[in-house]
Amino acid sequence: MKKWLLFSFIVALLVLSACGNDKASKKDSGSSDDTITVWAMGEEGKLLKQLTEKFEKENEGIKVDVQAIPWDSAHDKLLTAVASGNGPDILQLGTTWVPEFAEAGALLDLTEYMEEHPEFAPENYFDGAAEIMQFDDQIVGIPWYVDTRVLYYRTDLLAEVGYDKAPETWEELQDAAKKLADRGEDQYGLDIDQNDQITPFIFAWQNGYDANLKENKLNFDTPEFIGAMEYYTSFFKEGSSQVEQGEDIIQAFANGKKPMFFSGPWMVNILNEQAPDAEGKWSVAVMPGKETKASSMGGATLSIFHNSENVDNALKFLSYMNETETQLEWLDISNTLPSKPESWENPKLQDDPMYSVFGEQLKEAKAGLQTEQFERIAQELLSSLERVNAGGADLKAEMEQFNKTAQDLLAE
Repeated sequence: MKKWLLFSFIVALLVLSACGNDKASKKDSGSSDDTITVWAMGEEGKLLKQLTEKFEKENEGIKVDVQAIPWDSAHDKLLTAVASGNGPDILQLGTTWVPEFAEAGALLDLTEYMEEHPEFAPENYFDGAAEIMQFDDQIVGIPWYVDTRVLYYRTDLLAEVGYDKAPETWEELQDAAKKLADRGEDQYGLDIDQNDQITPFIFAWQNGYDANLKENKLNFDTPEFIGAMEYYTSFFKEGSSQVEQGEDIIQAFANGKKPMFFSGPWMVNILNEQAPDAEGKWSVAVMPGKETKASSMGGATLSIFHNSENVDNALKFLSYMNETETQLEWLDISNTLPSKPESWENPKLQDDPMYSVFGEQLKEAKAGLQTEQFERIAQELLSSLERVNAGGADLKAEMEQFNKTAQDLLAE
């Protein structure tokens, strides 16, 4: 298989830098042998500092230097670190970035440390998270936190069209969305964000789709995938979903114009804060399904940079971040969800009417295609679907061309 040109360049630079940059990394960053450097992204990088003080007290002599990297510059900064060999000891990666940087050789294989750290075993995590932490038979990261998509719905408006609980099947979701859209002009049933690259794959997984990346088969020409895209586009064709971007989903949900949508756990607090008039009128539910009720597995991993000179201390920090108590403390700090089912045994999560739904959905959440080309493939799919929804293009023809383009991307 051809390697993507960018990564050929990066790997070449890695070879050249390996001889001279290992020690330079520590020297340039000003870190001593007992200091762990951590690159964490966005707001999480700022919040993470609240956890490091306790770790430092429990591990006398070890310091943690957390650098908060803005998300909009994180990717380029990571690429630069890979090319130069001058990176942190630990880096945060979004789930879709793991294959990309693992392919570039940027992430330390933790396999040889698993006997000493059995807490990192993949079976300790939700299945979708365990899939993300592995690449080519290597363990390249530890799931830090997770998220998944569920159905947000207006309980009062669903009741008015005959649903005293959330739709549970594809047929019920389509029926409820059509009845809600029939309420009148500018009324819709289900909001589908056409810029969200994971929603089409969620429908595909629910319809029994699966890729076979070991044999380089994306299987986008299978009845399971094509049928899911027919289902996706049907909401726009029937007028149940708005083709144009339209009103902001928070406002449209609050005023009832768009009574159902898919989103993650972050939306709970947003609705509570920005849509107070809708309090008591909405809830969340696991995804309606067909063959399965699958959703997506998101979140972030913590990986050790390939040439870290402080691996032992970095492993101690990962182990600390992996503890149930720490995961629950991080939940309080950041409102992000624990990656281990064990953490979900806590009453704070089990007994909460919102959190408990996310916990149930995480049992059936799948990772995106574990290839460095996933985001490019997903964007090609969104473009094809937009031509169908907004431009009236033929779905069959679009899917044939998309399948060819995607296979070509995989071969790069």
